[in-house]
Amino acid sequence: MTLSSQPELFDPPSLARRLYRLGLTGVTEVEAHENRAVMVSVTPRGVLRIHRGYAYAPDSVLAAVVAFVRPGVRRRTRNTMERTILEFPAHAFVPPRRRSRRAGPVSPADRPILRELSARYERLCTQHFDGRLQPIRIRISRRMRRRLGELVIDPETNAPREIVISHRHVIRDGWDEAEHTLLHEMVHQWQAETGRPVDHGAEFRRKALAVGIVPRASRDVGRHRRRQD
Repeated sequence: MTLSSQPELFDPPSLARRLYRLGLTGVTEVEAHENRAVMVSVTPRGVLRIHRGYAYAPDSVLAAVVAFVRPGVRRRTRNTMERTILEFPAHAFVPPRRRSRRAGPVSPADRPILRELSARYERLCTQHFDGRLQPIRIRISRRMRRRLGELVIDPETNAPREIVISHRHVIRDGWDEAEHTLLHEMVHQWQAETGRPVDHGAEFRRKALAVGIVPRASRDVGRHRRRQD
């Protein structure tokens, strides 16, 4: 199949029409994207975001999308549909766009902290995620007061953009606690990159326990209970 032979498949409304024809319900609209990480997701506003490459998918794959996002679907069915969706090589038909972002200047005082966090990130990625997480920017925040860390999501693509760790947290609570926070945010990164909701729900708790961290949005660090993200 060539791009010129099927130009109508690049028209997002035609992809939406196919989905609705296959029984899509419960969404406010369908939005095509070229995000390299999250292939199919539903935003809190009820927008179905789907990779543009699925315009080339057969009806059997789009039917799996319809079943995957249907409210109340059983977990076993959802997992089966997810495998069907991910087996289709959407990126082969519509490669992701290259985006260049300039990282802001790093304070010389923060460079040793960033080097240590980056080294720990690489180790944790290999140890707990089979090295499959996408490379991500790690940033130190000197403004973060109540939170220990957070994962920043690109609002246009829903892809993870950076992990932010509180400078105060690292200095005051030490490296063991900072690593715990880093791993917490990596679990959120895993959620985003695998098309799961980025939250502290049941799937987060299972994964958190599997990697050995506290499965809560907040935890006791030092003398006060502090917000994780």
